Amino acid sequence: MKWKDILDFVKIEHTLFSLPFVLMGFILAKKQLGEEVFEVSLSNLDLFWIILAAIGARGLAMALNRLIDKEIDANNPRTASRHLPSGKMTEFEAWSLSIAFLATLLFASWRLNMVALKMAWLPVIAFVMYPYTKRFSWICHFWIGLCLALAPAGAWVAISADTMGWESIVGVGSDTWIGREFAWFPELFFISMGVALWITAFDVNYARMDVEVDIRQGIHSFPATFGLKTTKGLSIALTLGWSICFLFAGLSEYTDLRDYRYPLWIPSVILMATVNLYVMTSHASKSESSSLDMEKFQQLLFKTSMLTGWVLLASLSFTEGMID
Repeated sequence: MKWKDILDFVKIEHTLFSLPFVLMGFILAKKQLGEEVFEVSLSNLDLFWIILAAIGARGLAMALNRLIDKEIDANNPRTASRHLPSGKMTEFEAWSLSIAFLATLLFASWRLNMVALKMAWLPVIAFVMYPYTKRFSWICHFWIGLCLALAPAGAWVAISADTMGWESIVGVGSDTWIGREFAWFPELFFISMGVALWITAFDVNYARMDVEVDIRQGIHSFPATFGLKTTKGLSIALTLGWSICFLFAGLSEYTDLRDYRYPLWIPSVILMATVNLYVMTSHASKSESSSLDMEKFQQLLFKTSMLTGWVLLASLSFTEGMID
């Protein structure tokens, strides 16, 4: 098994798609705690361990998906050439990779803090369940959105739990949930919810490629269940939903008692939401003409979604002091 096969098996290029979510959570936690964002030393390798944990989680998710969906992939002309259906990789090799990625996730989590390690079960369970959801319901698209929403949340916990311990998750104050103060609300909450809706919108449109095959195999994707016209409507609703979530996250800076703000966040959200809406409406309609048009649409969709993450990350990286 060559490195090229491993990288291709887990779609390493998709890391560029998910990495901004991780870094968003990291930056939010650092700024919230008043720490230097990119301060790196031999005694402070948090960013390294977070990225390593993200690689482990991303690789584990993809490997499990390929293993569980082996038969489905084999019966789909688009995916029949993948490593497991085509025999390029054995199931033993795929399971070995899964164990290696799981070990990477757990080791990196342990190096961060015990809260991160003890919460590592959550993404693992989510990854295992995802491939099965598509066999029963179109909710599978929302499930993968929630899986990716764990990226900013996990990175935030990895930093904040160093200082706050379990209170970074369960909050402080009242003995009951009502009246407690949560450090993750509102910014991290709305950003994570925004990521969930954003990825759901992407995945719903990604499923456009396999409508006929999904119907034949009994896969409950949204386009196969409700048709392309309804899929277009849902795409618009989801894009408006994630943009509103991100705007709520940005508006909190005008009410919080803090000495910095993100001046480029709200303009960036509006810009990228507009671009995404254009791609998921105008270009999505054109994609129905031929397989070549569908391929062009999918490439544009991926590039647009990847660009959205990096633009929002860049805007979050730029802060300015508040004027008294």
